[in-house]
Amino acid sequence: MSAPRTAQRPAAPPGARVAPASPETAAHDPVALWASAQVTALNVDHVPEYGSPAWCALRAADPRRAVAVVTAAEQWRRRTAREAWLDRLADDDPEEWFRIVTADANAYARRIAPALARRPTHAELTARRAVRARARDVTAAPGWPPVAIPGRPGWWRHLGPRGEPLDLPHNRPPGETRP
Repeated sequence: MSAPRTAQRPAAPPGARVAPASPETAAHDPVALWASAQVTALNVDHVPEYGSPAWCALRAADPRRAVAVVTAAEQWRRRTAREAWLDRLADDDPEEWFRIVTADANAYARRIAPALARRPTHAELTARRAVRARARDVTAAPGWPPVAIPGRPGWWRHLGPRGEPLDLPHNRPPGETRP
């Protein structure tokens, strides 16, 4: 007979902290197996969420009611087990706890990083704005209609009789009378 496998593994050094196993990775969970067997045995298709108005409307003997209760209880048990595991992990191995807690955010950041890298930074946008030419003054041109004056609502720049700019509170050509 061969020696047991545990004899081949080196022992953990004294004082070493071993991180507890995640509840999702526990190999044989008899409670989860029991809950799954109960749900399978009741053989129902659509189950309303526990506590919802649809669930409240079910008869007490309706198997969907029991499936919703068992499912909600199992979800609650797994959630509290995960929270307890994370609490133990935070005490025993803070680096591993931080890696696990931020894993989703890190995956999201890796996914959006290429798109963010293509966007201009604030400094680049500011530099682009500085390069743009200074805004031109509003001028009226011969043969064109009057131009609205920015910052002065209701005022229009016309071309005067001698070609000079003429600001008037209407957009009718100078000298035209109102009918």
